[in-house]
Amino acid sequence: MTTTAPPVAAPAAAGSPGDLPAAVLRSSPADFVVEEIPAYAPSGRGEHVFVTFRKTGRTTPDAVRAIALALGADPGGAGFAGMKDRHAITTQTASFQLPLARDPAPLLEGAELPGIEILAVARHDHKLKPGHLEGNRFRITLRGVDPAALPLAQRRLAEIGRAGVPNAFGPQRFGRDGSNPERALAWIAGRERGPRDKRDQRLLLSALQSRWFNEVLARREADGTWSTVLPGDLAKKRDSGGLFLVPLEGPELADAEARAAALAISATGPMFGRKMRWPEGAPGALEREVLTTAIGDPRRLDAFAHAGEGTRRPLRLEVDGLEVSTAEPSPGDTAAHGPGDPAAGQGIVVSFVLPKGGYATTVLGRVFRLVDASAPQPSTGRPAAAGAPPPEEEDAVEEGQPGAAP
Repeated sequence: MTTTAPPVAAPAAAGSPGDLPAAVLRSSPADFVVEEIPAYAPSGRGEHVFVTFRKTGRTTPDAVRAIALALGADPGGAGFAGMKDRHAITTQTASFQLPLARDPAPLLEGAELPGIEILAVARHDHKLKPGHLEGNRFRITLRGVDPAALPLAQRRLAEIGRAGVPNAFGPQRFGRDGSNPERALAWIAGRERGPRDKRDQRLLLSALQSRWFNEVLARREADGTWSTVLPGDLAKKRDSGGLFLVPLEGPELADAEARAAALAISATGPMFGRKMRWPEGAPGALEREVLTTAIGDPRRLDAFAHAGEGTRRPLRLEVDGLEVSTAEPSPGDTAAHGPGDPAAGQGIVVSFVLPKGGYATTVLGRVFRLVDASAPQPSTGRPAAAGAPPPEEEDAVEEGQPGAAP
């Protein structure tokens, strides 16, 4: 039976990773289920075909390319709203340019698409672009949780459902070995050549933008201001997504503070770039300090606007519809795990909805020390060459960032 934990009075405070109970993530693709929530329905007319599909064990670019080839469409002209993890069962929509005279249905029905199930096909007037989604619905099974730790974990999850969490980028944003931000810095400084592929350039720069955002967020979390607004903040409205400048003083400042407490607005942090809007006051000073410390003159980013023009991202991640239930044992659990194996503990299912740009692992990592069963073992070989393209980014739905064509 599914239960929703009751609300409590204060937001959760995550301890150090060692203080949190362990939980095994992605024991199988069925333990990590993601459904994309579209921003709009296709019109039913036009030269672009919207294909909604469910994939297992494939990256988004790989799946989109396979569907494009089945349709006889140009993979480079395909569009999708965001990336979805390979080690999961995920549902999303992609668009493909196809002449009106060609019927996509029989082309897809006769295609061999391992790991891909076609769910719906409809025409639309234009290409699906990055960020064209409302959010994502997650159903995640965590295994190996110490039964004694469950009551506190459920209370912390309830607090998160009420107050949200700091909207940090997860480690998958930074490449499989975490080196993409440093490679991007070397590129900006002229010490290394950047990748030739435009999509790889965008992924590389976005990793660096994300690290700077996390640094600003960590500073705001340390002083307790991540969930409120400060004078001079650029705040984002939860209902419309609009940005506005928080006044430096006066009754409108008090009103903004009250709206932030009610989760109607959230302060935003920087995704640095030429077109990014800067806050004022203390928030602006903090952001300029972070960027100047990293690269000196902030105008150095202007030359890389083709890879990332800059935007704002909320410091707070709201979590809607959070529910917790008991997980059914996975096949072979009893036989496979001995008494000392952490995967032999309790399994729970956590379901929730996140807006675009939100990471499920960011939410769960506030409550559990996540052990990713799908994570590759550390490589003992030589490091990648400086000019190598960045690794695929997975489990990421990027707000204002390119999902990129395959």
